[in-house]
Amino acid sequence: MSVTRLKGSERARRRILVGSALGGLLLAGGLAACGGGSGQNAATSPTAGTTSTPNASSFSGTPPSALASSAASAIGSARASASAAASSASARASEFEASVEAETQRRSAAAEKELQNVKGRGNALSEVAMTGIPRAQSGGVLAVLVTITNKTGSDASYAVQVDFKNSDGKVVETRYVGAENLKPGKKEQPIAFSHEPPEPRLTPVLAKAQRY
Repeated sequence: MSVTRLKGSERARRRILVGSALGGLLLAGGLAACGGGSGQNAATSPTAGTTSTPNASSFSGTPPSALASSAASAIGSARASASAAASSASARASEFEASVEAETQRRSAAAEKELQNVKGRGNALSEVAMTGIPRAQSGGVLAVLVTITNKTGSDASYAVQVDFKNSDGKVVETRYVGAENLKPGKKEQPIAFSHEPPEPRLTPVLAKAQRY
């Protein structure tokens, strides 16, 4: 009889131990499933401290290497655009300079042609004035600002001849400027540049001014 009781008690103790063990396993599994506990609880999780490789296919962003490539591409594109803009601006400036030079030459040729048959100094000396431009502002070149003012009551064009003379009074160079279709009371200020060297110094003189 005593042996049977001992075996029964032993079986009871085993059932208690097995139940406790199962309860502990279930509790540990529950904590691991929550995964949002404190650091101490996370340390007791069976997966704590383990590492795994993330699945790249689950990323919604761009990998670092692709980002770097994209940034380099954007920088290259910006530089190309800036270079193209600078080149375009330079081209436009050159075109503008060329157009201004061409217009200046055309007006100069028109003024020279108009003055070929003018006897004396012309009919518009009182409507033309000249002012020397400091060499510091003209890059060392001898230049004069020619102010042409239409003092009549109707539109008029003007042809002006500027002679550059040396100290002996000899004409070394002649330049022509003009104004076309100038409204009454309006003025234009073309510049006459000497192409001669700075030395010997020359003196600009208003030689002719014709209104036509």
